[in-house]
Amino acid sequence: MQIGSKFTIGVHIITAIDYFKEMDRVNSEFLAGSIGVNPVIVRTVISQLREAGIVRTQRGSSGAELVKRLDEITLYDIYKAVGSVDEEEGLFHFHEQPNPDCPVGRNIHRVLDQRLIDAQRAMEETLKSSTLADIVEDTKQAIQNESK
Repeated sequence: MQIGSKFTIGVHIITAIDYFKEMDRVNSEFLAGSIGVNPVIVRTVISQLREAGIVRTQRGSSGAELVKRLDEITLYDIYKAVGSVDEEEGLFHFHEQPNPDCPVGRNIHRVLDQRLIDAQRAMEETLKSSTLADIVEDTKQAIQNESK
């Protein structure tokens, strides 16, 4: 199973909000142009980030702004905010009815389930260790390197 693009769109939104905060009005149309998606998708993700207490928006204002400092926002926060994974199902969707009459079908859950749980936990721990301050700094560095 793949994590949906709303996760990376959320990271892109927060990075752009910070990068352009002094230069331009960072609204859904502006962000959609940066991301390359429809503004409706941006508004949906911004709404999720707002509900998670990460961004703030006001109609008719200068656009979106961050509520938290970049070093207080982790990739995991965004991952959770945009509902990247069904809480009950987890990251991996296991086929539901392996054949109990088959020796592999009868045992595959027992052999594989914990490994998949461990893989999801490891990924989530990695996301928790990366802040948006890291992402924004690396993005600014990449932008500087382009101009050299």
